[in-house]
Amino acid sequence: MNLSTPLSKKLGLRYPIVAAPMFLISNKEMIVACAEAGILGCMPSLNARTPEQFKADLEWIRQRTDKPFGINLTLGLTPKERLEADFAACVDAKVPVLLTSYGNPKDYVARAHQHGMQVFHDVIGLAHGKKAVDAGVDGLIAVSAGAGGHAGRISPFALVPYLKEELHVPIIAAGCISTGRQVVAALALGAELCYLGTRFIASTECGAQAAYKAAVVAATPDDIVYTDQVSGIHANFLKATVPEGFTADRSPEGAKRWKDIWSAGQGVAQIETVEPIGAIVEALVREAHDTYAALG
Repeated sequence: MNLSTPLSKKLGLRYPIVAAPMFLISNKEMIVACAEAGILGCMPSLNARTPEQFKADLEWIRQRTDKPFGINLTLGLTPKERLEADFAACVDAKVPVLLTSYGNPKDYVARAHQHGMQVFHDVIGLAHGKKAVDAGVDGLIAVSAGAGGHAGRISPFALVPYLKEELHVPIIAAGCISTGRQVVAALALGAELCYLGTRFIASTECGAQAAYKAAVVAATPDDIVYTDQVSGIHANFLKATVPEGFTADRSPEGAKRWKDIWSAGQGVAQIETVEPIGAIVEALVREAHDTYAALG
């Protein structure tokens, strides 16, 4: 059974799976492991403390793989000077995919296209999607209810086909995808790629601390809280890591958002162990093939 989609073929991926960029914990080791496993590994440029470190990370990646990967630029949260430096580093390293979020990507889409980059933008609904399409993006990341980190409120069963029907661009499904069965379901809804974040927290290559990975393995959907009290924007976190009384403006007990308050999505229920990324991808593909076979 061939799992390829037009977009995964265009990007040169073996499988239509993306390891979503996660603040602080996605790293260059994950990108290389994903690339060698046939999927698109990604990380935020801001996971490198400085533009110089980011450039060094890209050089490190390029020395170890010639396969595609992606970089997330957080447009509205990154100082302009840093954003420009990170974009220039992506151009120099010939990064094939940019994932944009928290702002209008228009200023970067045309420039990215001049260098042969594909640009995909995070959206949680039709209004955001229309703005991104008007900006010229190559696809939309449909961040649905239950996704780890900042997430929308619409079920993926509604959001993915709705955006596809209304906007006629490739859709990348994000939210609660942890198994090959869920990959098949997302593709059946019309998605061309599947965006997995929480599943890859529980990977040996991930930069999350061991206790964070163990918490993801042990968690159920009941352990996830959707709140705007951490960052001012609604997001999903492991409930046990959010101190009582924590708000976007007040941090009791010295807890730091994202570093001490751990993000995760409702897909934790299907995550049972910490494994290398190669093994995770093999399991996803095997489950997807088994699902297609069972459906006849």
